[in-house]
Amino acid sequence: MSETAAVMTFHPQPQPGKPKPWAFPAPERGALPNGLTLLTSHRPGQRVIAVEVVLAAPLDAEPAALEGVATIMARALSEGTDEHSAEEFAAELERCGASLSAHADHAGVRVSLEVPASRLDKALGLLAEALRAPAFAESEIKRLVANRLDEIPHELANPARRAAMALYKELFAADLRCSRPRQGTEETVRGIDAPAVRAFYEAHVRPSTTTAVVVGDFTGIDLPALLTDTLGRWTGDKAEPRPRPAITSDDTARVVVVDRPGAVQTQLLVGRTGPDRQDPVWAAQVLGTYCLGGTLTSRLDRVLREEKGYTYGVRAFAQVLLTSADGTGAALLGISGSVATEVTGPALADAWQVIRTLAEGGLTEEERDVAVQNLVGVAPLRYETAAAVADTLADQVEQELPDTYQAELYARLAATGTVEATAAVVSAFPLDRLVVVLVGDAATIAEPVRELGIGPLTVVG
Repeated sequence: MSETAAVMTFHPQPQPGKPKPWAFPAPERGALPNGLTLLTSHRPGQRVIAVEVVLAAPLDAEPAALEGVATIMARALSEGTDEHSAEEFAAELERCGASLSAHADHAGVRVSLEVPASRLDKALGLLAEALRAPAFAESEIKRLVANRLDEIPHELANPARRAAMALYKELFAADLRCSRPRQGTEETVRGIDAPAVRAFYEAHVRPSTTTAVVVGDFTGIDLPALLTDTLGRWTGDKAEPRPRPAITSDDTARVVVVDRPGAVQTQLLVGRTGPDRQDPVWAAQVLGTYCLGGTLTSRLDRVLREEKGYTYGVRAFAQVLLTSADGTGAALLGISGSVATEVTGPALADAWQVIRTLAEGGLTEEERDVAVQNLVGVAPLRYETAAAVADTLADQVEQELPDTYQAELYARLAATGTVEATAAVVSAFPLDRLVVVLVGDAATIAEPVRELGIGPLTVVG
């Protein structure tokens, strides 16, 4: 043995330590004197701090003739204030190394800020300024409206977006806001102006119905004093959040083909509504849906992608839509993907057979174990950043869930058995309650799909 090798034997190979228990962080809840609700989470080492502001300005509060005004308002919040022009405001954010963005969805408007901890004081001041004193300059609103009008044709040309629009229109009654595009149509967006944006802001944006989530390393920061001196300066009248509408849907089995003559691929979106996170079955439903179509090794992918070569990938999912007036809510349970035009019929037939086989034989213990490992085991990596934690906490606020919900969900996922997961996914995707939207060449795909007998078929332009 050489002298080098002998020396190396004196240093035993390092051994891994015992894994530390992990749980999704529980936030601390508080409030500012102006009525704004606070959720904070100190995460040592995460020196980029994330702030999520949840504004109770839901899409169903938009005037019917001005749908899209919530989106324009959200985009305008960083387009200048009474104290800074748009250029000055952007420059101030850049000097902080901060990013500020906002978007509108069915539950309300979300404003997101990320900034290094060393610049948090300045960035929070700018965020507070945007919330309490937005300029909504006529020139900026016109530009944002023009940009939004330019986006709409591109969205209509996108098969996946077009399929989603058609599915929501099919599932939900015309008087429900969720039946129509989130960011408005060309007709409604065209009528939005600065007074309309200002009126929507004044009617629905106030501290007493707002929640701010702040996550990161607060070492050396007097966070309560800083929040009071920034977001606490925002004033407004007190009001109750707008009541949420009851969500009803019609998932009677049927097929809608959105005709795209000459399309070489068919975009498919299969969906219905089902239980959301308020329902005790959610954990089992998440687990079963993951086994059906949540990864490359799921049942749908194994058949449609690996065995048949119909698609690059197909996914099953459960997406929360909106908590309803009675405290329950609706989730969109769906299957999405794209296939070559000539195999549209066979691909649907095989997908239906995968679901039948699952109902008849159930999931295997191995499938369940892999799903738990992928969903629960990787959670510490998923939540490494402050932004990921803040985003999830803000989701909980919007969905009216307890602060401990996410941590409890992982425990329920780990404890869910194969039989429970099988029952949940079979219940989520009953073949006689699925609405199918196909965006593709109707002349080629309509007849083969009609012959499958999965529901009456309608072709739309």
